[in-house]
Amino acid sequence: MTKKNTRFEKIRQILNSRYPDVKTQLEHENAFQLLVATILSAQCTDRQVNAVTGKLFERLGTPQDFDNASIETIEALIRSTGFYHNKAKSIKNCVRALIERHKGTVPDTLEDLVKLPGVGRKTANVVLGAAFGVPGIVVDTHVSRIAQRLAMTEKKDAVKIETDLMEIIPRAQWNDFSLRLIYFGREICTARKPDCPNCWLSHLCPYPDKTPPKPA
Repeated sequence: MTKKNTRFEKIRQILNSRYPDVKTQLEHENAFQLLVATILSAQCTDRQVNAVTGKLFERLGTPQDFDNASIETIEALIRSTGFYHNKAKSIKNCVRALIERHKGTVPDTLEDLVKLPGVGRKTANVVLGAAFGVPGIVVDTHVSRIAQRLAMTEKKDAVKIETDLMEIIPRAQWNDFSLRLIYFGREICTARKPDCPNCWLSHLCPYPDKTPPKPA
């Protein structure tokens, strides 16, 4: 094992010990609800999405319900997630394709999911991992930022970051590793003011712009 790979393995082991039990924070009861919730989570916190989806799914519980609802109704129900015009349009188009191509059942392959309107690799991997247990690397803003800071990738494109992480993380760990980076990004390695002085990965992190320790 190379020195670089040894460092990656140490990072993975520390994350495992810090966050032993991880799961998506998006509340859902089935794959379809998770698909809609993940679309809504774009540029919105999981907490805010969860505050919306409870009432949303009470009103519109199935793909057919969404298909029959007016876009104005959907917009009103999801307004507080932001960008609600685009999100409502994406959901309507996605649901229509889901009904026409898959009889309203969410597919369990990446190839089929990314063909649905409004569904990219990130959304597809969230659904595959949480709803179907299919290994995948979810590259959101946290994963992208932290993978670069930890020098696990030099890429900025999400698909290329995903590919790099797939090469260095055991396949069985892909889903959980993504979630652990997300947890870590929310708690320690934040975008604007990372808590480097209290970071338990600091000794393994080559990030040049670390926040310096506070003077004693």
